[in-house]
Amino acid sequence: MPGAPRRVVSLVPSLTEAVARTVPDVLVGATDWCVEPEGLDVLRVGGTKYPALDRVRAAAPDLVLANAEENRREDVEALRAAGVPVWVTYPRTLDAALDSLERLLAVLGAAAPAWLRAAREAWSEPFTGVRRRALIPVWRRPWVVLGADTFAGDLLARLGVDNVYAGAAERYPRPPLADLRAAGADLLVLPDEPYAFSAGDGPEAFPGLPYALVSGRHLTWYGPSLASARAVLSEALL
Repeated sequence: MPGAPRRVVSLVPSLTEAVARTVPDVLVGATDWCVEPEGLDVLRVGGTKYPALDRVRAAAPDLVLANAEENRREDVEALRAAGVPVWVTYPRTLDAALDSLERLLAVLGAAAPAWLRAAREAWSEPFTGVRRRALIPVWRRPWVVLGADTFAGDLLARLGVDNVYAGAAERYPRPPLADLRAAGADLLVLPDEPYAFSAGDGPEAFPGLPYALVSGRHLTWYGPSLASARAVLSEALL
């Protein structure tokens, strides 16, 4: 890129929020799933998995933001083949996410904003309470759970919640329900995205296991929500 990007299309909801709250003038496009900040008025380019690449290109972006998990490799490659620079993120820990955000915002010409400094401060104190072992589904039909080396798993570990599948060979294992029930968890953590778990959809599959319903945005998004995520998640996990 010859200089700081002035036209950015984001295919990642959390990055959309980060850019919109820090350097809003550069954001010209986002996915239909980019719902933060409220009232965001930019070109919509479809979903994260199947964006309308013709609409992305029509926005004449200097830079497109993508994520290795949320977006498809073939879309990234197609945009790059068309001469569009694509910034791909892949944070698997809180520290990596915060550092990645700071690098991205610097490329966009912004110093570390107040929300990023607040996030670093909020997560700086180590957890000192009683630790728990949790099962963390992110989907059902089939059941999919957090496995090894995930951003959400790192956040929970910093809150004293250890993932019973943290040693799995896969990052998102799909064990049968019988194995999940026998995994040795003393807590079930159910986020409301990507699957919208609720008190009536999820806990009934694990009779007798205490559960916590948590905000998926605060558990899985890396952006301004990290400034309040520790307090929000801690309250939900009580």
